[in-house]
Amino acid sequence: MALEQKPTIKWETKNFNDLSLIELHDLLKVRLDIFVVEQNCPYSEIDGMDPVCLHVIGKNSEGEIIATARIAPENTIYSEWSIGRVVVKEKFRRFKIGKELMQVAIDYCEGVAFAKTIKIAAQLYLKKFYSELGFEQISDVYLWDGIDHIDMRLTIES
Repeated sequence: MALEQKPTIKWETKNFNDLSLIELHDLLKVRLDIFVVEQNCPYSEIDGMDPVCLHVIGKNSEGEIIATARIAPENTIYSEWSIGRVVVKEKFRRFKIGKELMQVAIDYCEGVAFAKTIKIAAQLYLKKFYSELGFEQISDVYLWDGIDHIDMRLTIES
């Protein structure tokens, strides 16, 4: 059954230790369902970085996690703040929830972490999506787990 209207989403940004066990389970399931199963890309999605990152989760009115992203502090994955593991469940993508998710993550980096730049490793086919949010390509195309990627950076205006 297709959704007819955009769901109401409750956004939260949590430290790893503040996630409930069910939230951790559900956000990992969403990521695995999309990155490994949907994209047919067998790789080690659980990379050991989740405990040092913040997690943006978007839940619908039933409490189901329908979108999530991971924010890595500077000097963890990159020397600067970064956003990754950005996913929205397929049946919700037509509502542009990905842009809301990214804006919540960007707002955290800017408003709470006082980041001046944010770096991402973007799948190449999503370059336009991230460009519309202000990210600029800063690398050549490279292959990562069998998928073309580019590095992009958002410079936050003071």
